[in-house]
Amino acid sequence: MVQQVPSPEQILEWLREHPDAGAKRDIARAFGLKGAAKVELKQLLTRMQREGLLERRRGRVRPDGALPPVLVLRTLGPDASGDLWAEPAEWEGDEPAPRILVLTRRDDPALGAGDRLLGRMVAGTEEAPLTARVIRRIGMGPSRVIGIYHNAEFGGRIAAIDKKTDRDWQVAPGDGGGAREGELVEAEQIGSPRSHGLPRARVVTRLGDPSQPKSVSLIAIHEHGIPDVFPEAALAEAAAAEPMPLGKREDLRDLPLVTIDPSDARDHDDAVCAMADDDPSNPGGHVVWVAIADVAAYVRPGSALDKEARRRGNSSYFPDRVVPMLPEELSGDLCSLIDNADRPCIAVRMQIGPDGAKRSHRFTRGLMRSQATLSYGQAQAAADGNPDDETAPFLETVIRPLWAAWRAAHAERDLRQPLNLDLPERRIILSDEGKVESVAFRDRLDAHRVIEDFMILANVAAAEELEAKRMHLLYRVHEEPNPEKLAALREVVESVGLSLARGQVLKTAQLNRLLDGVAGTEHAEMVNMSVLRSMTQAYYAPENFGHFGLNLPRYGHFTSPIRRYADLIVHRALIRAHRWGDDGLTVEEERALGETAEHISMTERRSMMAERDTTDRYLAAWLSDRVGSEFAGTISGVARFGLFVKLDETGADGLVPISAIGREYFVYDPDSQTLTGEKSRRVLGLGQRVMIRLAEAAPITGGLLFELLEVEGRAMPTPPKGSRQGTPRRKLGASRVRKRVVEKRSKRH
Repeated sequence: MVQQVPSPEQILEWLREHPDAGAKRDIARAFGLKGAAKVELKQLLTRMQREGLLERRRGRVRPDGALPPVLVLRTLGPDASGDLWAEPAEWEGDEPAPRILVLTRRDDPALGAGDRLLGRMVAGTEEAPLTARVIRRIGMGPSRVIGIYHNAEFGGRIAAIDKKTDRDWQVAPGDGGGAREGELVEAEQIGSPRSHGLPRARVVTRLGDPSQPKSVSLIAIHEHGIPDVFPEAALAEAAAAEPMPLGKREDLRDLPLVTIDPSDARDHDDAVCAMADDDPSNPGGHVVWVAIADVAAYVRPGSALDKEARRRGNSSYFPDRVVPMLPEELSGDLCSLIDNADRPCIAVRMQIGPDGAKRSHRFTRGLMRSQATLSYGQAQAAADGNPDDETAPFLETVIRPLWAAWRAAHAERDLRQPLNLDLPERRIILSDEGKVESVAFRDRLDAHRVIEDFMILANVAAAEELEAKRMHLLYRVHEEPNPEKLAALREVVESVGLSLARGQVLKTAQLNRLLDGVAGTEHAEMVNMSVLRSMTQAYYAPENFGHFGLNLPRYGHFTSPIRRYADLIVHRALIRAHRWGDDGLTVEEERALGETAEHISMTERRSMMAERDTTDRYLAAWLSDRVGSEFAGTISGVARFGLFVKLDETGADGLVPISAIGREYFVYDPDSQTLTGEKSRRVLGLGQRVMIRLAEAAPITGGLLFELLEVEGRAMPTPPKGSRQGTPRRKLGASRVRKRVVEKRSKRH
């Protein structure tokens, strides 16, 4: 029987349907060809290749322009819907490189824009004809740099503003992206790192004049990769949102709920009220209501809003702006508990005994109406007997019952002994133009503690409720310090005549005794900072490992869903557990809790670093006019290259390079965190009081450089001019010379 060799069209169609195949024997087997027919097939494939219908690679053929079954991809990053796209790392076609949807599994690595991966092509869909699975990641995305662009003879250079680096980046002609001399830019690395010469970079974003005050937070946003532009799909969903009716919700509008927040709060996601309990079984007890904005009603699983909220993980707050987790239509309006406006909420009613212990709780999905929007200062003044016109009507119905319930709850808190650190919080006040007007420390009022204690109580109730309902959730985990950090803490406390027992299970009560022992003394700040540094960083996890700092066996975040994605997950878990609607936690979300926890723990750390860097830059700008002035401070850190000093006046941190300390060589002891003079045996260590002179302030990097004048009232010898004492002079993120040039050019532009 004569075998029929397939037509070119049939071969092309078969190859498209079987991208993993392509060898001549595969085609012959598929069409049942043998003997002479296989020879004819070979001739046909050669002819098709000459005509440009096929291409051959590694002994396999495929339609011209078709993708091989396994290839290297370069990720383009997620789109507005959160889907991850990529393109072939090598593309020689005349048309633009095809976009490929990357299908990820739970155990795949987290992929970012620019990462390279080995992918396997799989069957696509009508919406995404080209799809691939991850085999493995084979390279991270290009390094990014934020810096000042300078014209050069051949192209340009970028002076990085990161104070942890002192290298420039070379920009080739054509890669400057139109950047001008002295302009702030964002660039990405080109090619592989070079062993010799400057790394090469391409300008990807022009950020404007670095001398403008409002560039400060913009630098941090771009430097840390915080998403600050909402996708159109998310904005459209937010714009289409409407107020929620009562429906099947519990009507809570008659409760005397109020919000108490900072005077400059941008959103209001929690409201509280309290009253005497009329339950005969709880004489002298209290009922406390905590109502939280029902964000889950507007941000449904899988929506564009949900994908963007998860990508951001949390809101980021800066002195001049906020990068919100949700668009303004929700964060500032429909989800914000504005006074005298009906708002959907998830609330918990908690019964508190006269001893402050929580006796019971009940969760509900309701509709509430805040009676007033109060600041901490207003609420505190009213509680102290000095109400203003706004708080006077609520003195008897809201303020006094709330403080009475809090005094009971706070007594129970004191018995629990959470870690009681006393660390003042800085507040940077900006003018309308964005310049620093003043730097002060925020007052710590009982009003802050009232809200803090009731929010903690509500968070504990949420974790207990979901555990009782056998629901998965995200816990807020804070593990106890590791042995190495405890050993370093012991060195510090022993240096001030205190002790921390060894060989025992560490409890917060032991640390609180240390803190109480130094309260009001010159060592208070040093011991508080040392205890803080001994702590591990809190994170989110689907497993419960307890919360050491709060001394709680279980803890979840429930009270801030406008600004934290973790709280939104807990809300959805409560909705599903109580069958309040179809917008609860989905099975897919439940399976991905581990991945979600890891991601939002990362976004939280990212925001903290960006906020800290912004504060450093504002403080450096504030102090830049006071170079040469003398300040009192405390040694807050010791390193081989010098001392870190925290200033009393502003809380700003700066460096005293070891080359600027005294007239002798200083030996660094990492165990005791000290520097010891080789000749004088003078010891410099944590917590010592110092006088310094501000030698340099670099607003662009946020770096401060100090000269050490006195330690514990004793003058330090001035180092010989030009002396380096065998130790390289520490740089503020770049060479001094380059930084002065940058500063002068920035001012001119």
